[in-house]
Amino acid sequence: MRLFYKQIDISNNSRKLIGLLSLFFILFSSFSKSYNQDFTSWKYELEGIQQGADGTYLLKVWVYSRTPEIDYDLAKKMAIHGVIFKGYSGRKGLSGQPPLTENLSLEEEKKSFFRVFFSNNGRYNEFVNLSAEQIGPGDRLKLGKREYKIGLVASVKKDALRKYLENSGIIRRLSDGF
Repeated sequence: MRLFYKQIDISNNSRKLIGLLSLFFILFSSFSKSYNQDFTSWKYELEGIQQGADGTYLLKVWVYSRTPEIDYDLAKKMAIHGVIFKGYSGRKGLSGQPPLTENLSLEEEKKSFFRVFFSNNGRYNEFVNLSAEQIGPGDRLKLGKREYKIGLVASVKKDALRKYLENSGIIRRLSDGF
């Protein structure tokens, strides 16, 4: 009799374990989807590499990640996000550039626009190209036990991006003045 009760107990524990694992999986998968859209959780840096063709920036996007692999679409989103909201630093012989907007609350004010703009297959993709979906030999740095810094080269069509944002009423036209 006692053995029978232990078998039931093990069965109940297994059900509990399966239930907890299912809950964890659901929570984790929803977190990873929201990370892609939660701009505040994106951790990245932009660095100017060289002068791009007229109306473009040639940048290195440094993405911080918990794994050595990278989501290339997310890196593109970060490049566009950085050009709009952060600008980028320069280096010897190349000056940095300010962001397209100085309005620090624009992202929050136009949240619905940017959710659609940065959605998968969103309009952001029209304004950015990765030079190659390959990571160079010195562009995957291990910073800690579970943190990597991964660099990709991106070309951002900043003039076309600015025009699109102006026509959409998101940022002011340069001709509007102060």
